[in-house]
Amino acid sequence: MKKDIEIPKVENVFLAAVQEWSDDFMEKVWYVYLINDSDFDLDSVMVVSKAFGTLDGEMKKTSLLRHVFIQVPSVSVVKIELLETAVLRLNNEFMVTYFIENTLYDKKFIFKAQSITPDYVEEVPILFVDGVIAR
Repeated sequence: MKKDIEIPKVENVFLAAVQEWSDDFMEKVWYVYLINDSDFDLDSVMVVSKAFGTLDGEMKKTSLLRHVFIQVPSVSVVKIELLETAVLRLNNEFMVTYFIENTLYDKKFIFKAQSITPDYVEEVPILFVDGVIAR
């Protein structure tokens, strides 16, 4: 039965953490974006995020955050959420689920602990700014 289940591969859809100025915090902060670099619209998009890891020898985890987008057009970006400075020291996991036509796609993206820093930036497609990409 398992051999009959076809799991489609996620292609040209990824996440990027981008550092931007925030007037609210009066400093640069990291935001996570969903990038759809495909030729297809993504429908009924759900993103579930959490952070987890060990800090000072103690296991830490955050609450789950859920985001829903009716549609993410082809070759576009959507801002998902702000990453607080404290959670950058943890693994940040994002589970992305969406439909293309009648096919369900899902993928887990992880920004490893301490990886969201200016040391790991590269140019983000479509946004054309520097950011840390999770593929």
